[in-house]
Amino acid sequence: MSVHLVSIAIRDEQDVVAVRQRARQVAEQLGFDGQDQTRLATAVSEIARNAFMYAGGGTVEIALEGRQAPQRLIVRVSDRGPGIRDLDAILAGQYRSATGMGIGMQGARRLVDHFDVTTRTGFGATITLAKIFPRRAPLVTPDRLALLADRLSREAPRGPLDEVKQQNQELLRTMEELSRLNSELQDTNRGVLALYAELDEKADTLRRADEMKSRFLSNMSHEFRTPLNSMLALSRLLLEDPDRPLAPEQRRQVGYIRKAADDLTELVNDLLDLAKVEAGKVVIRPAEFHVRDLFAALRGMLRPLLLNESVNLVFEEPDDLPPMHTDEGKVSQILRNLLSNALKFTERGEIRVTARAAADGMVAFAVTDTGIGIAPEDQERIFEEFGQVESPLQRRVRGTGLGLPLVKRLVVLLGGHISLESTPAVGSTFTATIPRHYVVTTEPSVSEAIETVDRIAAGRVPVVVVEDSTQDLLLYEHYFRDSRYQPVAARNLRDARRLIDRLLPAAIVLDIRLGGEDVWAFISELKRRRETVATPVIVVSSIDDQAKGLALGASAYAIKPVHRVWLLGTLDRLLDRTGSRRVLVIDDDEIARYLVRTHLAGAPFQITEAVGPGEGLREARAERPDAIVLDLIMPEMSGFDVLARLKEDPATMDIPVVVLTSKTLTDEERRLLAPHALRILSKDALAHGDAAHDLRAALSGAPPGEAAR
Repeated sequence: MSVHLVSIAIRDEQDVVAVRQRARQVAEQLGFDGQDQTRLATAVSEIARNAFMYAGGGTVEIALEGRQAPQRLIVRVSDRGPGIRDLDAILAGQYRSATGMGIGMQGARRLVDHFDVTTRTGFGATITLAKIFPRRAPLVTPDRLALLADRLSREAPRGPLDEVKQQNQELLRTMEELSRLNSELQDTNRGVLALYAELDEKADTLRRADEMKSRFLSNMSHEFRTPLNSMLALSRLLLEDPDRPLAPEQRRQVGYIRKAADDLTELVNDLLDLAKVEAGKVVIRPAEFHVRDLFAALRGMLRPLLLNESVNLVFEEPDDLPPMHTDEGKVSQILRNLLSNALKFTERGEIRVTARAAADGMVAFAVTDTGIGIAPEDQERIFEEFGQVESPLQRRVRGTGLGLPLVKRLVVLLGGHISLESTPAVGSTFTATIPRHYVVTTEPSVSEAIETVDRIAAGRVPVVVVEDSTQDLLLYEHYFRDSRYQPVAARNLRDARRLIDRLLPAAIVLDIRLGGEDVWAFISELKRRRETVATPVIVVSSIDDQAKGLALGASAYAIKPVHRVWLLGTLDRLLDRTGSRRVLVIDDDEIARYLVRTHLAGAPFQITEAVGPGEGLREARAERPDAIVLDLIMPEMSGFDVLARLKEDPATMDIPVVVLTSKTLTDEERRLLAPHALRILSKDALAHGDAAHDLRAALSGAPPGEAAR
């Protein structure tokens, strides 16, 4: 049930201004905050302006819906114009006109909680907008409605100049809010990037676990992780099996098993991290970074973990602290472990993180809390494996006893030391003092099987491998052994440029992570240079960003660990394309596909068929053919939509497309297809044999009138 509040007729531009004012006044009186007032006023004025411009006028009705919370403010804008053509395209954001029609409706739709359009050609349109009352807004009773009507009747309408001033004030407030949100978003983005870096490092740890020579690592990996993973998987199957559901008591028991397996998995993971440090298998990746950026990333990362409102997490801005050149990921891991402990054992008060310059080129990171504190006799034991302090809070907050030992080993690995000052029932301060510049140690040499430029064997195809990991280079040595390819290693981009200039390799294999270097820009550089523009670039990395790599010009992209069969097969495919061109035919008509295949017989083409739009898009992305033959009339999705998706996807946007259709195209349709289709051919002409010559010429990349030879 709705209660009518205000009606306004729209006859001229002044009425549009009045509609905006009234919408804002009503929202203010009903308890909406300033931002929601601006959103509602803007949305209503846009729709009212549309009614005036395209329908010559209309009526705006403002009403209240609901007697119980949550109530809604309803605004209906009606007109008697010609109606709204292409409504679906407008709402989908696909319609564009010279007058800008459709943009205002899309914007208004985003500003309100509910948006509905009813229209009939020749009978006008009715657009309904709704905004849900904020939680803190009081319930609107009949008495409040009477008071609201009285206030609205006494508010005199303001002129256009006053409205412009009001809008300017709203714009300034919105800009301030956007600035604040942008700052928070930057912090969150840094946190996300730090999380991705940590996830990448953990993935590297798991991938290389079986290569480590330590008996401890091999035993823990095989004897513990395999049965634990089986326990977790089987318990999940038991709990989620709809065909044979467990009894309540059985579900409780299986849940206990799963919880125990989770706890043991956490313990094993911490043990593996410690063992890796002790075995000397941790790779330090020094790069320059600012501590203030590190703090911003940690702030964004840890904000969701701060669930206790009685605890305040404070990061002091490091003043005049010069940039550090060490492993930012390791420093972040150290601080996260210390902060995680502080959050566990601090029930109220404050956790403060600081960084200051120390003597001898060191930086002291301190994490201070107002938690339970640690007795002097326990302060050495907590840095030992499984060392935990007995306390009521410790019994409630379960841990592995491995976090602080791992912190100590990481600090020492970076060339620093850690100290602790603590008073029971007062709090603790952990200080990790780390060198500002990490001293890089010399890595072991790679096997002689990764050849130098001067020792390329006759008959072998040179491939430059850009990789800074010794283990991965040894893996490539194994992969390329007994193949026609000879790898040449470069550990950084400077060496890679030198090798490419001297060698002119047949292909380049590279990792995205190279000690902080900008490999994305290097890929773009390769595709701009005349000497390397046609050289295939294969990205093999632990970073999962295939779309970006392919968009910058990479020929193929794989996530580590890469398989030998895929790597050699991809090189063969990329380097042997000169023989024949791969053509993908996307058409739901079997006869049409047969005709294309028949007309291309005898020409240097390899034909792949897709029987529908969905399959065609998947094949195009997976196989990246040299050309595509596309029909326009297909079920589920038109050829126009398929073509648009192909050109929007970085993996397929550069593939030439030949449109082959039986549809009689209008001039407008031809204009839409022209920028994206290499050639537009008729199925009728192909059926009679007239277009076969042009089809072969188009697919071979020749200009019109030249056939593929």
